[in-house]
Amino acid sequence: MYKLTNIISHTLHANNEQPAPVIQAAAGSVPTTQETDLAPLPDTPVPSKPTSTFWHIWGEALKNILPLYVAMHLALFATSCLAVLFTVKDFQKNGMPLQTIWQSWRHWDSGHFVSIALHGYDQLFRTAFFPLFPILERALSYLTHGDPFVAGLIISNVALLILFMVLYQLVREDFDAERAFTTVLYLALFPTAFFLASGYNEALFICLTLISFYNMRHGNWWLAGLFGFLAGLTRSVGLLLLLPFCYEYLRQHEFTLKKLRFDILAGVLIPTAILLFGLYCYFRFHDFLAFSHAEALWQRQLHGPWHGIIGSIKAITLSDGLLSFRALRNILDLGPDLLVGTLLLLSLFGPWHIPRALRSYSIYGIAFYLFLQLFPKGGNGFFPLESMARYMLEIFPAFIVMAGFAKYRMWHFNYLMVSGALLFFLLTQFLTGHWVL
Repeated sequence: MYKLTNIISHTLHANNEQPAPVIQAAAGSVPTTQETDLAPLPDTPVPSKPTSTFWHIWGEALKNILPLYVAMHLALFATSCLAVLFTVKDFQKNGMPLQTIWQSWRHWDSGHFVSIALHGYDQLFRTAFFPLFPILERALSYLTHGDPFVAGLIISNVALLILFMVLYQLVREDFDAERAFTTVLYLALFPTAFFLASGYNEALFICLTLISFYNMRHGNWWLAGLFGFLAGLTRSVGLLLLLPFCYEYLRQHEFTLKKLRFDILAGVLIPTAILLFGLYCYFRFHDFLAFSHAEALWQRQLHGPWHGIIGSIKAITLSDGLLSFRALRNILDLGPDLLVGTLLLLSLFGPWHIPRALRSYSIYGIAFYLFLQLFPKGGNGFFPLESMARYMLEIFPAFIVMAGFAKYRMWHFNYLMVSGALLFFLLTQFLTGHWVL
């Protein structure tokens, strides 16, 4: 990436243009959280210092997030081991095989990715799962004795490490190091964060999205388009990266048509991912929009953005008490959904708003959130926000906003304790085969 950036930079100089701006705080001067929350940032970012090399930047990011990454995995490992006690009888003498530790993660959607990796898209309903993650599972399975599920775990956990690094560096350059670490911490302890280490495609999608976003902020448009393309091959909502791409490009070119360059066409790479998968679906199932029609088979249909939230509240009130399965499951879906929605509103207004120069975060986050609300779960209406708590992981701008609250000790410790408790409760539910999607 560093060499390619140099080539782009030399090309721009050859055309007598200024290199794309890079966001980075001046050395020796780290702004406080309060200053970055309230003070607007300049529209023209501060160029990076020539002495900051690729290895220095990412080495520092790795050093800062690695302790959290290791601690998170030790906690997940310990929980995976101890969750066995929920599946064996008291005082049972026979032990479980060692592979139980990782095979206990093989539930729900991970099975669909494995099936696609092994057999391709044999049924139309599986086109709801986009192809990049199972393709990587199939490729890596040659190193895991033909087991794509183990390959998927490796892919997710490597992507998670890169995800933490890029998120930390992105927020550090746009705000400060303290807010950057808190953002990563809050994401790592979100109630559904264990999906980032599972055989799901969440970690890979967020990782590719953040790399695309990072290159947008640095004006590396072809790299931003390339990683946006890969994100679009991972999840259909990757298409929404086109919105921050266009905004960032126009902002960095002062919203002046005369300053637009050929590299704006890099944005075309992002929707190309949907186009390619649509063509595959056409030749495979004679339906260009098979991946969209598959969502209907999963009972997700277009509604107003308020439909799922109102339906979830109704499901709680009509249940057999607050301690019933229906009520508690809806609360676990509704709570994260309302939290992220509130944070995105706060990114626009109030003392925690995101400055105008960073408005692409809000644009992406709000568009993503509204898109998810438009397609709640249909069927019997018992769980209209099904899986929404997991999808909220992907709206990373909400965690940047939430990190601005870390200076309030009451909020900070309550979030860590409550969210952490929910995280490991839901993880034990997932590991023991309960309905956690």
